[in-house]
Amino acid sequence: MWGTEWPRFEVIKQDVKSAPPQMVGSVHAVDPEHALVVARHVFVRRPAAHALWVAPAEAFYAVTREGLKDPPPPEGPPGVYWVFARRSQRRSMVYGDLVGRYRAENPLEAIRQALLEVQGYAFYAVPEALLHGTEPKEEVLESWFAPAKEKTYRLQSYYGLVTAKEEKDA
Repeated sequence: MWGTEWPRFEVIKQDVKSAPPQMVGSVHAVDPEHALVVARHVFVRRPAAHALWVAPAEAFYAVTREGLKDPPPPEGPPGVYWVFARRSQRRSMVYGDLVGRYRAENPLEAIRQALLEVQGYAFYAVPEALLHGTEPKEEVLESWFAPAKEKTYRLQSYYGLVTAKEEKDA
């Protein structure tokens, strides 16, 4: 049917065990398992990947620092929230770094707790219960991320500049 598309899932990637997970973009998929596979193919193009998570895009509560003066109503259950902060506008692909996990009554309260510890201009909170991801077991890491080590990755500049071919004067 025209005009319909699969639900959107936000993707969270952790490059190495010692680095914080980062929001890196979104994918469309039928369900969380499918979203995880699609995210692997889209976002794991370089060898560095330790873990991936996905969550339904509508589960994320987002607010800017200015928006906290009159925030949108928080919708979300009490529980543990992952809070991400975007600290720079210069980074075009990464939307936010995980700044912590907070037990809160709703996503806005989790973000307010994070504000006591970190700076940022935009914040995102998602219930931990809605995250679907890879397990940090060695056999899982090997099967999910080892194939990426064999992929050839080249920066866009490797391919040169594409220009229109000039027409010869007749």
